[in-house]
Amino acid sequence: MKLNIVMVEPEIPQNTGNIARTCAAIGAKLHLVKPLGFEITDKYLKRAGLDYWDKLEIEMHESLKAFLEKYPPEENTLYFSTTKGKNCYSDVNYAKSNEIFILFGKETKGLPEDLLKKYILQTIRIPMREHLRSLNLSNSVAIVAYEVLRQVGFEKLEEISSYFD
Repeated sequence: MKLNIVMVEPEIPQNTGNIARTCAAIGAKLHLVKPLGFEITDKYLKRAGLDYWDKLEIEMHESLKAFLEKYPPEENTLYFSTTKGKNCYSDVNYAKSNEIFILFGKETKGLPEDLLKKYILQTIRIPMREHLRSLNLSNSVAIVAYEVLRQVGFEKLEEISSYFD
């Protein structure tokens, strides 16, 4: 399975750096949808991603509209992560698709409401206590990404360390 993590208008470079590092570690493709709240050369972005940038497949998109035109939800398997999601992220059967895209919105606003309403059946959420706004974005990406990988048996990832052998 091909996993795509899509960051729509991310604002905080450290979050995006952490997400880039996660994507490199698990072999997911990272999509960055402009406008970005930082320069791609931002020192905080690079510091958070450390030396993983050369191990990362990354695709830039000029806008959310451009991304959705290239990867139409009607022709691709897209999930929209939001605190308002209809489905719990762990209840979705990700293993049924060869390629999936999981979209995450910007830290301050999330994904656009009209998009969420249009694709409400494809929205996912991470359960959390009532009256709290949200989890950290990079933590949310890691939680959902590892659930996807768990469902496919952590395909193509190292299972046992030979360090102590």
